[in-house]
Amino acid sequence: MRTRITGFLSALAFTSLLAPPALAQPLPRSVVIGTTTPGTVFYALAVGLAKVASEAGPIPATIQPYTGTSTLLPLLDSGELDFALVNGVDLGMAYAGPHKIKVGGKNDFPHSPNIRLVMRGAPLMLALLVKKDSSLKSIHDVKGKRVTGEYPAHQAVWFNMFGLLANAGLSWKDVTVVPVPAVNDGVDALVQGRADVTVHAVGAPKVREADAAVGVRHLSADCSPEGDQRVRQAVPGYGTRVVKAASAPAMVGDTCVVIYDIYFSTHKALPDPVVSALLKALWDNEAKLKPIHPTFREWTQARAASAEITIPYHPAAIKFYREKGVWKPEMDQAQAKLLQN
Repeated sequence: MRTRITGFLSALAFTSLLAPPALAQPLPRSVVIGTTTPGTVFYALAVGLAKVASEAGPIPATIQPYTGTSTLLPLLDSGELDFALVNGVDLGMAYAGPHKIKVGGKNDFPHSPNIRLVMRGAPLMLALLVKKDSSLKSIHDVKGKRVTGEYPAHQAVWFNMFGLLANAGLSWKDVTVVPVPAVNDGVDALVQGRADVTVHAVGAPKVREADAAVGVRHLSADCSPEGDQRVRQAVPGYGTRVVKAASAPAMVGDTCVVIYDIYFSTHKALPDPVVSALLKALWDNEAKLKPIHPTFREWTQARAASAEITIPYHPAAIKFYREKGVWKPEMDQAQAKLLQN
């Protein structure tokens, strides 16, 4: 009797080895990508990522907009949300927690130790915005002006404006703050004449909408070595670059903007096959992203794996990049350092 039971168990074990992995852990019927509200660049990019992933991969992806990073991060950290499109600065602050890092004395992001990186995307470009007929010529002219601020529902934009003010050697005390909830509300305040200066991402649909309504233009920041250093010191992860005239809505002249990385992220408990499926679909179909939005021009395979990161990668992403031959020793070092937090 014992021999027959042993034989049965051996046969069962052998059969399980032959079973396809998919049977052991079936893929979900769909996944959700969290992002910010319509009118933002992040929303437009999330739509593009979901479209390409759904068409090219085995798992349909849908998007779910939220007011801001502060709203969606707890859902991502807990696993209620599968993926999210968030900038690397916000994610780094949330991952480390307010007890370890603050910018401008502020970090109200909920501590999110479970978030993980799937893919380092393109840099996001952001710039100040004024009405086209404004007398302001550069960021150094905003002192004493009405500038949108507070952003309780969209904390990321508080850091955007804080960094831009620092770029000119200014602080909140040097301007009159016009309280607004989120980034699109700041543009509404500008259009309605309640504010002189606001901020938004370059190429955002909301900027195009404002330009059609009243005429707006991006106001140049300071791309001098001193200006670049000021913004980098104010908000780690920020930098500057010059954008050519007419390359985006409201870009009436060559304009200095602030840049920082966009991350396609998940949480550590998401099963490896799900992460691998989405990552493969996006990696293999990079060319299909580019016509969807100008920001996708820099969403490249060469940028996907990096040692310059603020949160650790998901293990499935590391395995994928190793197989593609793009995972480097310095990335192991960055990963290990972040996991010590």
